[in-house]
Amino acid sequence: MRPLIWCDIDTAALAENVRVFRRLVGPDVLLSVAVKANAYGHGLVPAARAFLAGGADWLCVHAPEEVRALRAAGVTSPIYLLGPAHLDDLAELAALEARLVVYNAETVDRLAALGVRARLHLKVETGNHRQGLELPEALALADRIRAAPGLTLEGVASHFANIEDTTDHRYARYQLGRFEEAVAALRAAGHALPIRHIANSAAALLWPDHPFDMVRLGISAYGLWPSRETRVAAALQGHAEVGLRPALTWKTRVAQVKDIPEGAAVGYGLTFVTSRPTRLAILPVGYADGYDRQLGNLAHVLIGGRRAPVRGRVCMNIIMVDVTDGPAPALEDEAVLLGAQGDERISAEAMAGWAGTINYEVVARIGAQVARVEAPRPLEAVEDALYRATGSSASTAEASSASRKPTSADG
Repeated sequence: MRPLIWCDIDTAALAENVRVFRRLVGPDVLLSVAVKANAYGHGLVPAARAFLAGGADWLCVHAPEEVRALRAAGVTSPIYLLGPAHLDDLAELAALEARLVVYNAETVDRLAALGVRARLHLKVETGNHRQGLELPEALALADRIRAAPGLTLEGVASHFANIEDTTDHRYARYQLGRFEEAVAALRAAGHALPIRHIANSAAALLWPDHPFDMVRLGISAYGLWPSRETRVAAALQGHAEVGLRPALTWKTRVAQVKDIPEGAAVGYGLTFVTSRPTRLAILPVGYADGYDRQLGNLAHVLIGGRRAPVRGRVCMNIIMVDVTDGPAPALEDEAVLLGAQGDERISAEAMAGWAGTINYEVVARIGAQVARVEAPRPLEAVEDALYRATGSSASTAEASSASRKPTSADG
């Protein structure tokens, strides 16, 4: 059955984006790609496999359900659980060999009582004030982990609060300093901490010489810049042309074409009234699918390689677009909501601007019920792109990734 709404996912682009960051940070840094939120809307399992094929070492998820899904799909790489885990799920997660972030004594005590083996990453507070512990509490929890047989403090982590939203990175550097102080204090207390990680996409783009032991890639692994400010700051530092490739094209099909007269109201609330005889294409997508209600009377879609403005409010499952100018589309012609068609493109950044949000939300909120389809690409083109990116064959690239340090992170 052919879908009426779907996303084409260019998995070769996902793999290539990982290679871009490998070139930025070098061969000795672990690359861990976040595939939480259904891989930022790109499809959890296919995206995970593409990232690993491109040379990612680890995957990051937010929920235990994502760990289960990846393991059930045969993914054997290390998986770092960024989000909280119910105490009753800890035994299963340890059996699935998930790396766990910790900042609660209760988590450590339950793992110790279970007698399981688990590798833990201590979250330290550096100024974001979400998860994490101030240094005295972090030191106490690290000692608690050391005292528990079977538990290993494999890493220490933190997260930037204001590296993407500005070109002034004084606060981010303040956080970086606090992280380095925490690492030094923990090591002085006898904790080895083989894996230190704070860098996200923006940090990797701006400060590729400060990756520590692991970089947690998010939005940029999907070919999207974290923000306009990040792109400007990267350009000022000479890192702008890194070749990120957006991987998602969101499509639907024309469900009806109809002509309406001048002066006709379109949609709920009568928010658009035609000023001329108008031809509308009706598309079966709406806010229930993740197409933001704020896009009404602002956004465009692409049909036949031409822009067609959205008219009236976005409905739960339907939008109406103006196709008066140009050839009339046929029933079931493809319409592109996000991505390229012909010479035109609707970018996630443009859609975010219309909706008053960020590109992260645009892709991540595309409904799970929307089919994800791997975009076809000739094998020769994939192999050629890999050769250009690495100067070696696919098998050689995989072998290089498998041999990367540190050994304590091997899954």
